[in-house]
Amino acid sequence: MGSQMETFGFGVPWESLYGYSQATRVGDTVYVSGQLSHDRDGNFVGAGDFELQVRTTLENLDLVLREFGAERSQTAETTVLVRNLRDNFDTTARLHAEYFGEHRPAGTVMGVSDLALPDQLVEIGALVRLDAHP
Repeated sequence: MGSQMETFGFGVPWESLYGYSQATRVGDTVYVSGQLSHDRDGNFVGAGDFELQVRTTLENLDLVLREFGAERSQTAETTVLVRNLRDNFDTTARLHAEYFGEHRPAGTVMGVSDLALPDQLVEIGALVRLDAHP
C-alpha cells in the first residue's frame, strides 16, 4: 500500500495557472517547489535587489517548512537557480550559509539565463526529510 500524498499551496495565481503545488509530502519526504520572492498576496518583492529577493525567498521556504512541521535542519538538499550567477554567487553563498547555520544540506547552484517572472533573479527548491534528526 502506497503513501498518502499531501499538497500545500499559498493560493497565489501562478499555482493554478501553471498547475502545481508549493510542496508535496509523500511519507516523510517533502518536495518543495522552487520558491521565489513574493508577499502573501502574490505580489513580487525586490525588483532589482538580489539580496532582498533571496531573503524573501528563504522566508517563503520557512513558511512551507512550518506548514509541514519541519525545521531547517531537516532539509536534505537545496537547488538554487540564479540569474547573473557570476555577479550574485557571493551573496547567494553568504545568505544560504546564514540561513542554514551549522546545518549543511546537499546543494546545487545553477546559473540560468531567465526565470518565470520578469524581475525574478533567484528561485530556491528543497528536499526535506521529516524523519531526519540531525
